[in-house]
Formats: sequence, C-alpha cells, structure tokens
Amino acid sequence: MKLLFILDPLDTLKTYKDTSIAIMREASKRGHTLFVSMQHDLFLRGDQARVNSLAFEFSADSYQVSTAAEYSPAEFDAIIMRKDPPFDNEYLYSTYLLEIAAQQGANVFNHPAAIRGWNEKLSVTRFPQFAPEFLVTADNQLIRDFLNTHQDIVVKPLDGMGGSSIFRLGLNDPNISVILETITDFGTRTIMAQRYLPEILQGDKRIIVIDGAPLPYALARIPMAGETRGNLAVGGTGVAQKLTARDFEIASTVGKTLKQHGLFLVGLDVIGDYLTEINVTSPTGMVEIAAQTDCNPASMMLDALEETLAKIRH
Repeated sequence: MKLLFILDPLDTLKTYKDTSIAIMREASKRGHTLFVSMQHDLFLRGDQARVNSLAFEFSADSYQVSTAAEYSPAEFDAIIMRKDPPFDNEYLYSTYLLEIAAQQGANVFNHPAAIRGWNEKLSVTRFPQFAPEFLVTADNQLIRDFLNTHQDIVVKPLDGMGGSSIFRLGLNDPNISVILETITDFGTRTIMAQRYLPEILQGDKRIIVIDGAPLPYALARIPMAGETRGNLAVGGTGVAQKLTARDFEIASTVGKTLKQHGLFLVGLDVIGDYLTEINVTSPTGMVEIAAQTDCNPASMMLDALEETLAKIRH
C-alpha cells in the first residue's frame, strides 16, 4: 500500500521515541511504500485537493527522502494525519483541505471532520459519567467560585499540548489573580478548570485506543518530584501498566463512540478513575509501551489499518 503521513518537520522529530516514526517503521517492515508531507504541503488547485509529498525510506540508522512530487490525495491508500497541536487556524484549515480530499476519494485517518469536532479538552464533556467536576469559561469570577467550591483545581487552555500552560491553583495561592489574568487573557480566552485529582501522583495514564479498542496497557506518566504535570514533555516518567477494570470500562465505552465518528487512533488521558482528555490529533506513547511490555502498539495499529482498508476496498 501507499501510505502518506502528514507530520511536523522531520528534523524536529525525536526519531528514537516518536510514535509516528514507530508506525512508519512497522509499515516499512510490511512492505508498504511510505510518503511524508508537512501541513502546508496540502493545497487546492481550483476545487481539486492536491498534496506535495516526499517518498520516504528507512536506511540502517536513519532515513532518506526523495524530491517532492505532486499527487492527488486519493492516489494514496491511506493518509495518516499526525501533525502535532496547537490546534490553531492553520490546523483548522488543514482539516478543511483534508475533508475535501476525503470527499474526493482519499482515506484519511483520523477523519478530518472528527479531528475538528473533538476538541481534546472539551470532548470529555461527551462522557460526563467519567469526567471529574469541571468548568469551561473565560470569566475569572466563575473560576474563583469553582476554586472556592473545590479548594484545589487545575486550569488549562483548550488548545494546549504536552502540559503547556497548565496551572494548579489552591485557595491560598498568592498568584491567583495573575494566573487567571494570564491564562484567560483578561477574560477574553476560554479555558477549562477541573477539580485537582491527587491520583496524578500515581500517574496520568495514557490509554491508546485503536479502531475503538483499547490496548491492554496504559502508559502512566508520573510527575517529577514537586511537579503537578505528568506529561513526558515536562519531565514525567512513563511506566507501562495493565489497564484496571475502570480503565477498561472508560476506554471501551468511549472507544465505541470514537469509532462511530471516524476517530481511528486516539489517546485517552485518565487520572485515577477519571477521564481528563481525549487526544485525537497525534497521540503518543507507543514506543514506551512497546519497550516495557510484550505489546507492540505500532503492529496493532497496522493490523487494524490494513483490515479497515481491506473492508473499504471490498
């Protein structure tokens, strides 16, 4: 098969731990032909979706790419969208272009309309039975009221990733005003507040869901000493562990809905018994799980992708 991966610039990827690279390595082992594009390689000529792509091959300890050539997106058996957030206007425009490509015959994973429609923070509101208490607003007084109710909260932007701009606030924090002014831009930017979950000290669990089914292991991202956030990008340690019964209940229930909406590869964030985020853009954690367990997430991803594409063809 011909597979196109839409990525961040190749020289920014940490190839030894990057989930996209792991998926691509598995695809290469299976004999699939790989291509890569960046976000702005997508374009329209008239009403026709087009993409400039590089043929990509792994060498012994690196990779090689060809000179860019122009293709119709429908020429590829699958397009895997793996551009990292932030989900800014340029990301939004990319989903529009990919949606047009899908209407013209391209198979895009995850479906671009679903990526656009499932904000990674707000999507937990679709599953209130699993979510901790939360508030979504730009109003600083409402956030203060929420803090007064729950005593200990976390506030975060709706478009962040990797733990960026996440703050923990307690009633006696001397910086409450400046933090709220900063994160809401003086009441002009909508954010999410959630009740602080002390179970974060045991790890912020990343559960990978492929075609509606969760992997048997989560990657618990355990915060550094003195840190609230478990994200690997801010120094957290990733420890693979089997799903608990509650993890499986959350992931299998959410997974059914994800599949119905065309969300093929998703990373759920679970702290304790609560679902805190649904990551639909470029979820990570595959390499760490593969290194610590007998589970090969990239192989399971390719199995599911091949099976899905076989059904589409027939």
